[in-house]
Amino acid sequence: MDDAARTERTGATSGPAVRPGPYPGHARAVQALGERWFREFDGQGDFVCSPAGLWLALGAVAAGARGGTAEELRALLGVAGADAATAVTAAAGELAGTDALGVATRVWSRIPVHRAYREALPAIGFGHLGDDRDDIDAWVKRATGGQIEKLPVPVPPEALLALVNVLALKARWRTPFPGHTTRPAPFTDASGTVHQVPTMHRRLPPGEAWTTGPAQVSQLRCEGAAGAVVRLVLGSPDAGPAEVLPAAWAPREACAPVEAEAVSLAVPRLALRTTTDVTPQLPALGVRQATTPLADFSALSPEPLAISMVVQEAVLKIAELGVEAAAATAVLARAGGAPRPVRTHRLAYDRPFGVVVLDASGRLPLFAAWQSTAPAGDPAPGGGPRGAFPPPPPLPPAPRRPVVPGAGP
Repeated sequence: MDDAARTERTGATSGPAVRPGPYPGHARAVQALGERWFREFDGQGDFVCSPAGLWLALGAVAAGARGGTAEELRALLGVAGADAATAVTAAAGELAGTDALGVATRVWSRIPVHRAYREALPAIGFGHLGDDRDDIDAWVKRATGGQIEKLPVPVPPEALLALVNVLALKARWRTPFPGHTTRPAPFTDASGTVHQVPTMHRRLPPGEAWTTGPAQVSQLRCEGAAGAVVRLVLGSPDAGPAEVLPAAWAPREACAPVEAEAVSLAVPRLALRTTTDVTPQLPALGVRQATTPLADFSALSPEPLAISMVVQEAVLKIAELGVEAAAATAVLARAGGAPRPVRTHRLAYDRPFGVVVLDASGRLPLFAAWQSTAPAGDPAPGGGPRGAFPPPPPLPPAPRRPVVPGAGP
C-alpha cells in the first residue's frame, strides 16, 4: 500500500499530506497568482476559475516578452522571457503526471512567429488563424472532453494571434460517497436565506481533515497512485474567497488536526460554470504595459503585438462518484501601436464555502471555486448515470516541428 492509500485508510497525518513534486517553485508562483486573483472576485458571488490555466497561458505569452513588458509579467508570474518558456514546459510536464488530468496549449496566428519561440515551447502546437474559428472550437471541445464546447470569446477580425490553454480533469473518488445517503439538507447562502439542497455524506479519517487559522479543511483523494486532490475549505461565516481559498494550500506547520476520531462530512452536490473576462482585472494584477502600444513581445513575433483580451471559461462538478473540472484560457493579441462510540467532528458545507482542486503534489491549484448561493448539483458528473464515469479522451498530440506560413528564421 502506498503512503497516500495508507493515509486515506488510517488517517495518520496531522495536516495536508502531499506527494513530493520536482517543481515547488512553479506551484508557489501559481498559488501567488491565485491569491492576487481571488481578490478580484470578492463580492461577486459564485465562481470557478483556474489559477494554473491562467498562469500557463500568460506564461506562454510572457515567453515572448522583452523589456518592461517582461518585467511586469515576471512580477505577476515569477517568470518571463526565456525562463518562462522553460518554466511553462516543465510545469505542463509535471501536471501531466497527475492521473486523469489533461493539459494542452496551442497558438493560432495571422503573423509570423519566431522559430526560436516555437522551439523554446516544444509542447505547444501552432496553426494559422483564419476567419473561420470552427477549428479552434473543435480543438477546445476535444481537449476538454466536451466539458467546454467552444472558445470562451469570439476572435475579432483585428486579432493577430490567439493563444489557448486547456486543462481537463475527470476523476473518480478513491472512496465514493454512498448514493443512498444523499438527501436534502439545509444550505444557508450568503444573504442568509436557507435552502434545501441535495447533500452527500460520508466519513473521513481525521488525518484527512484539519484546521488552519479559522478555516476548516477536508481532503478528498481521487483514484490513482498520482490522483488529484480536492480540498473543501470552510471559513468563518463572514469571510470571502480571497481569505478562505488559500487555506487549501496552507503549509503543514500551520495546520492542526481535528480533535476527533472520525469526521462526518456533508457536502452539497454542485455544478458551477463561469466565464471570466480577465482583461479589466489585469491592471490590478500588475499587467499594464502588455495591453498598450508600449507592449514588447518582440521575442514572439517580428510584428508588434499587444494583449487585447484574456478570457477564461471554467467548469466544476462534484458528485457521488467523482469530480469533473475543465478550463479554457484564451489570450488574444492585436497589433501593437455500529461500531464503538467515537468522538466525531461534523463538518457540513452548509453555507458559503470554497473548493480547490490541486495536482497530485497537493501544491499547485488547478481549479478554485466559491459557492455562495444554493448549489445547483447534477445527478452525476457529465449528467449521466452514477455508475458511468468514462475517462477523458486523450488530448491531441502537438506537432513536433510546427510550421507557420511566413515564419521568421
